[in-house]
Amino acid sequence: MISPAALVQAAGGLVTPAAVAPDSTQQAIGYPSLFLLVLIGALVPVVPTGALVSSAAVVAFHRTAPFSMALVFVTASLAAFLGDVALYWLGRRGMTSRNGSRWLEAIRERAPEERLAQAQEKLAGHGVAVLVLSRLVPAGRLPVMLACLVAKWPLRRFVRGNLPACLAWAATYQLIGVLGGSLFPEPWQGVLAAVSLTVLISVAPSLWRRVRRTPAG
Repeated sequence: MISPAALVQAAGGLVTPAAVAPDSTQQAIGYPSLFLLVLIGALVPVVPTGALVSSAAVVAFHRTAPFSMALVFVTASLAAFLGDVALYWLGRRGMTSRNGSRWLEAIRERAPEERLAQAQEKLAGHGVAVLVLSRLVPAGRLPVMLACLVAKWPLRRFVRGNLPACLAWAATYQLIGVLGGSLFPEPWQGVLAAVSLTVLISVAPSLWRRVRRTPAG
């Protein structure tokens, strides 16, 4: 698991109570790192991208620079968008090409049959709106993406729906970071609060499903 200190360093440079690195150096390292980590997290969903964006927002908030906030938003949303599009393109290749099948299998492994069926039903009824919401629901992105692949959505249609989805996702997690940053005087404290909240958000749906499935008595 990535520590809060590592998240801060990736998001905006090394920001600790004893930070001494120049601000310009932090930004030169931090924003490209944030872009790469979010991009990788979109392709291989093991990186806590939401926590990264929230941590970067905490750092930007404490810099009291609107430009830093805007740059975090643009960096995160662009990286998420490009990662999603690349993964969808690889998934489409996997439908017809042996070389791309491993990416398609990776998506299927993270999209249980029950959730895929729900995603297909919602996608048929609501279309692009479901794609937008899927990025805001923990573990909702891949089942909906697989449903789009099964429905044979062309890449252009997926791109049109995925763009507002990534913008909404980046804005939501940036807002969490701003909230964490506003509650505490030190950036590391805000990062810890933001990371804790994003982890809670990510595990809450699965815990709720387990509670509902547990027989009473």
